Amino acid sequence: MTIDLDAVNAELKDKSPEAIVRWATGLDKRVMATTSFSPNAAAMLHLIQGIAPDIPVVWVDSGYNMADAYLVAQEIIERLGLNMHIYIPEMTAERRNALMGGIPHPEDDPDLHREFTRQVKLEPFQRALDDLKPQVWLTGIRANETAFRQTLDTVTWDERGLLRVAPFFHWSEAQVEEYMNRYELPSCRHYFDPTKAAPDVECGLHTTG
Repeated sequence: MTIDLDAVNAELKDKSPEAIVRWATGLDKRVMATTSFSPNAAAMLHLIQGIAPDIPVVWVDSGYNMADAYLVAQEIIERLGLNMHIYIPEMTAERRNALMGGIPHPEDDPDLHREFTRQVKLEPFQRALDDLKPQVWLTGIRANETAFRQTLDTVTWDERGLLRVAPFFHWSEAQVEEYMNRYELPSCRHYFDPTKAAPDVECGLHTTG
């Protein structure tokens, strides 16, 4: 697939998330979406469901989330009728906690944290890629979330060769909240990602190829 990223990003910069999803699904390539069911994740899922409801939606469930997150995730899945593909780590959270002494912090043991991230996020995600063989990856990331994401754009190449498309990339938190409220979408307020030591830290999916 040949894409002029500069031209495409200039074209899409002021487009709506809906127009961006339609652009991505119009490429005639295999498309996959991902979600973590973090707060406001339902916005992109709602958008996709209205345009291309058959797109596979991958959720890498680390096994460490809060009860509220799982309940809201189930509500979203059922309400939107998503084509869900759920991947879980090969080892249970309890077994991993026993072997690793709990959730490792990157400042205390960087190597152990990297292995932890590989087990709960990267390995299940790679299985999803192997199964679905996507060429285009729809993701809900936004520029104002982390320093790394500020270096990206609406459309970028992932190191694994995926064309990564972020429909809400240039939206603010307030804009996403307004979308959520407009469509009365459920939002998880007790979300936990064990791979992120701080809110502005990457979980590894977008930085690891």
